[in-house]
Amino acid sequence: MRQSAMVSPSRITLARKRRGLTLAELSEQAGVSLQSLSNYETGRTSPRPPTVRKIATALDFPEPFFSGPELNELPSEGISWRARTKTPPRVLDSARAAGTLAAQLYDWIAERFRLPEADLPSLGKPDPETAADMVRTRWNLGQAPAPNMVHLLEAHGVRVFSLPPDSLEVDAFAVWRSGVPFIFLNTMKTVERGRFDAAHELGHLVMHASGERSCTGPEAERQANDFASAFLMPAASVLGHMPAGARIDQILEGKRIWRVSAMALTYRMHDLNLLTDWQYRSTCSELSARGYRTDEPQGLQKRETSQILPKVFQGLRTKGIRPTNVADQIGVTPREMKTMLFGLTMTAMEGGSAPDGSPKADGVLSLVR
Repeated sequence: MRQSAMVSPSRITLARKRRGLTLAELSEQAGVSLQSLSNYETGRTSPRPPTVRKIATALDFPEPFFSGPELNELPSEGISWRARTKTPPRVLDSARAAGTLAAQLYDWIAERFRLPEADLPSLGKPDPETAADMVRTRWNLGQAPAPNMVHLLEAHGVRVFSLPPDSLEVDAFAVWRSGVPFIFLNTMKTVERGRFDAAHELGHLVMHASGERSCTGPEAERQANDFASAFLMPAASVLGHMPAGARIDQILEGKRIWRVSAMALTYRMHDLNLLTDWQYRSTCSELSARGYRTDEPQGLQKRETSQILPKVFQGLRTKGIRPTNVADQIGVTPREMKTMLFGLTMTAMEGGSAPDGSPKADGVLSLVR
C-alpha cells in the first residue's frame, strides 16, 4: 500500500463512519480532543504519529491505512438503499463506508486479474416486467428458472460483496462506481430471500442508473420488487407450471422450481391473475401463520456463494499471497476484509474451493502477468 508522510483526512472520516461513531464518540474513545479531530477530518491540521496510533486503536484500523491516498466514498446520491425506513443514518453511513472499502479491494484485485466486464443493458423507461424480460433476453436465459444469482451477476460484470454483520439493518444496496456495478448483500437471510434481494438490486442497476428515475423511495422499491419477481419467475414459466387457485401445498412445492420464497411466489401468482384477491389474502394469512412471513421453513440450505472471489484467492495463493497479505496491502485488518466476503467465499479464506455453478466464469478470470 502506498504511504505518504501526511495523514489523509478522508480516511479518518471513512474509518470513523465505518465504526458508526460521531466525532464526539471518537474523541472520548481515542482520548483526542473534539476540536483536534474536527481539524484532522477537514485537513486543517494533521495528527502526529502518537495521535494517529490512538485513532487507529480506537477505530480498529491499521495505522498505515490513514496515510494512504485520499478515498472517494461511494456516491451517496446513487445508492439504492434497501433498508428499514427508521434505520439510523449512522448505520447507512457505516454500510456505505464498508462498501467503499470493498471497492478498494476490487481495485486491488482488478489490477491483478482480468474480470468479466459489465454487461448490463442501459434501459430507457420500460415497465419492470419488460425490463426483466429484456435483461433475460440479453443474458440468454429464456424462460428457465434463474441459476445461482451471485454467479449470474458476477458473470455479467457485477461485483458482489457481503454486508458486514454490523450493517444487517440494511437488507442490500446497489451502486454504480466509475462504470462498474456493485451489489452488497445481507448474507444472513434465507437463501430464497437472498436470491430475491440480488434480483431486486439488479433491477435498480438497470432501471435507475441513468438518473431518469429516482433510485430511492417507495415507487423505486416497488419497481425493483416487480423487476425481481418477473426476473426470477418469468410469466410464461409460472403460467405453465402453476394452476389457478393453487392450494398451499402446491405453492410450497412450486416455489422449489424457481428457488423463491413462498410469499414471493404467492405475490407473483396474484400479479398474474392465478390467485384472486381473496385467495391471495387467504394464502398470505395461512403462510404467515406457518412462519413463512419471516422465515422459510424447510427452505433451501445451500447458500449461493461467489464463483470469482474463491478463484481470485486461489490464484493468489499459487503466487504465495495469502488473504492476510491482501488485507495488509489495502490497509485493513483481516477481520475487516472477511466481513466483505462473509457468506460468499468463506471457503476461499480457509483454502477450499467454492461450489460449482453456472454460468461459468472460466476463461474470463485470469491473472494479469
